[in-house]
Amino acid sequence: MERAWWKEAAVYQIYPRSFLDSNGDGIGDINGITMRLDYLKALGVDVIWLSPVYESPDCDNGYDISDYRAIMKKFGTMEDFDRLLAEAHRRGLKIVMDLVVNHTSDEHAWFEASKDKSDPHADWYWWRPARPGTTPGEPGAEPNRWGSYFGGSAWEYCPERGKYYLHQFSKKQPDLNWENPAVRRAVYDMMNWWLDRGVDGFRMDVITLISKRIDSAGRLPGEYGSELEDLPVGEEGYSNPNPFCADGPRQDEFLAEMRREVFAGREGFLTVGEAPGITAQRNEHITNPANGELDMLFLFEHVDFDCEDNVKWKPLPLDLPQLKRIFAKQQSAVKNAGWASLFTGNHDQPRVVSRWGDDSTEGSRVRSAKALGLMLHMHRGTPYVYQGEELGMTDVHFTRLDQYRDLESLNAYRQRVEEAKVQSAESMMAGIAARGRDNARTPMQWDGSAYAGFTAPDAAVEPWISVNRNHTQINAAGEFDDPDSVYTFYKRLIAIRHENALVAAGDWQLIDADDQYVYAFTRTLGGEKLLVAVNLSGRTVDLPRDAAELVQHGVTEPDIVISTYDASHAVVSLANRELGPWEGAAVRV
Repeated sequence: MERAWWKEAAVYQIYPRSFLDSNGDGIGDINGITMRLDYLKALGVDVIWLSPVYESPDCDNGYDISDYRAIMKKFGTMEDFDRLLAEAHRRGLKIVMDLVVNHTSDEHAWFEASKDKSDPHADWYWWRPARPGTTPGEPGAEPNRWGSYFGGSAWEYCPERGKYYLHQFSKKQPDLNWENPAVRRAVYDMMNWWLDRGVDGFRMDVITLISKRIDSAGRLPGEYGSELEDLPVGEEGYSNPNPFCADGPRQDEFLAEMRREVFAGREGFLTVGEAPGITAQRNEHITNPANGELDMLFLFEHVDFDCEDNVKWKPLPLDLPQLKRIFAKQQSAVKNAGWASLFTGNHDQPRVVSRWGDDSTEGSRVRSAKALGLMLHMHRGTPYVYQGEELGMTDVHFTRLDQYRDLESLNAYRQRVEEAKVQSAESMMAGIAARGRDNARTPMQWDGSAYAGFTAPDAAVEPWISVNRNHTQINAAGEFDDPDSVYTFYKRLIAIRHENALVAAGDWQLIDADDQYVYAFTRTLGGEKLLVAVNLSGRTVDLPRDAAELVQHGVTEPDIVISTYDASHAVVSLANRELGPWEGAAVRV
């Protein structure tokens, strides 16, 4: 394995508006993050990934950037950011910025200038005329039938320009035209500006959507006269742009150019790409150092498969054998080259302990949070911890639509229930409760006070979104010194990656692939072998055949590297060829 510092690291994602409010305005901020750096250092993580803190109208919680070189006033000032950076570096922590360059805000100066067809920025976005024979701005006049990820058409008419612009997300997030070299130059200049300021790299939002498929005349699929046919319209009345906008024909070219123009000659940085539409095999190519593109990618098959008809809002129970097959595909693809990102939670996903674990009782919550953490962290790759995951934070369990703040959830309800009428209100509310992004965005639970320590208990302004009611039972203050807490378990998981070359670099092999309850695999390096076996159910189950064979000669407590129960319990369980509810162990064999 080629040595790289980030292969032995753990990354912690912070969603700034929900982390810590230092000034009592109900919104988390940069100074709040600085105040908790010692907490992160104690946890043992190496890198902090910040969701966007740039200037933004805040349509999509900062993922709609209006000025890449300014800090959103709600979050603080550039001086506050510089202080955070310095204090993090003083503690040996790196800062990775979230970078959104597939699109900008419609309030960005580039887009404002682009409305003038005679301006040099006129071709910086995907502008297209109305379909011939239609009235611009009226339904049916859109250039093609593409739908937005956030509901409705992916096209918005702009009277000032007299054309439509493409937006794969909100209408306030127009897609940049990466076919234009001037766009790419401006992006690279901005990235260099931040690296020169001292940041340690970028997590790049939907970076695999920057290359679109166009025909010989530059027309998108489904446009009038295009040589490329669009996909059929789906149940919501729109076609799917993803096959034409994800991993497009110039994807590798653009990423390699970025590597040369931004990162050449620099050291100690990290580049991570959010990668919708990327297969495990393509991940190997993009993350292979020999190809000079990105260090790692976030793949999505393992967090997208558990839903009916590929509809996010129709969740299904966990199919463990299928999850294992997906992870195995991702792991095997980077066996010889490339690298994997390990995650089950982030700002776009529900809390994993509610999704695949059991948050119905305190005991099952703690046990299942540990089991899911052990399962993920013992894979080969770089683990990502989303804020609160190390505490076993749960979904928020809202019951009313007005409690949600997320644009995606609110738009999806309107589109599917009120307009297309393809899902009932009851079913949709259940879907949002299970899969909505606000589950991960409620305030960090620091203590049991009125607002969970996110803001002062006597603050004049309530948090921007409600605190989870279970914060009195689940919080950092209660877990920090508890040897049996989820926090302490995660601290140990992270330490093991630093201490044990086998965990950081060893080969990975799935065993007992078809077992319905136990996720088992081995890690090997040289003459060392580690068995990882995790019961992802709330019942006592038999140890499956291949795992049982590996421990047939007996296991002692020193052989237990880490376990979700205590080591003595793990020894007895393995001797009995069984695992208790949510019991997992990593064992030298």
